[in-house]
Amino acid sequence: MIQSGNLTSKAHYEILYVEEDSSFEEIHTCYRSSILSFHPDKMLTASETSNPEQESGNIRLEDLSIEDAGDVFELSYDCRCGDYFVINSSELADIGYPLLKNGSKIYLQTPRSLPASVVLPCGSCSLKALLLINADSKLQTELSN
Repeated sequence: MIQSGNLTSKAHYEILYVEEDSSFEEIHTCYRSSILSFHPDKMLTASETSNPEQESGNIRLEDLSIEDAGDVFELSYDCRCGDYFVINSSELADIGYPLLKNGSKIYLQTPRSLPASVVLPCGSCSLKALLLINADSKLQTELSN
């Protein structure tokens, strides 16, 4: 049994659902299966599998949260591991989609811009998301002060 302070938890065998007298091969197989079942890159919740766009890793510009980081705006999207996919306004401007600030509102300037996509890596895990941007993308939001 694993003991932590006053709490008693399951034994390693119970966690893997194997008997204590199991062979090395049985334990190894159950261990590998558990790793793959509980790895954040492999886990999908019911809500993620019901949305095909999410399942494919595609996100739209409208799905991103915006934060003023001084010289640039940071746009982020939650990863299922708890960290974020991030792109900033200077990176968007480099691919032809500059952000403009008018008072407390932010606009995406898209005159004559071609559709674009950018692969955004998560800051912690190995997941990547494809950010889809086109001239129809509506990014008009108010910054909270």
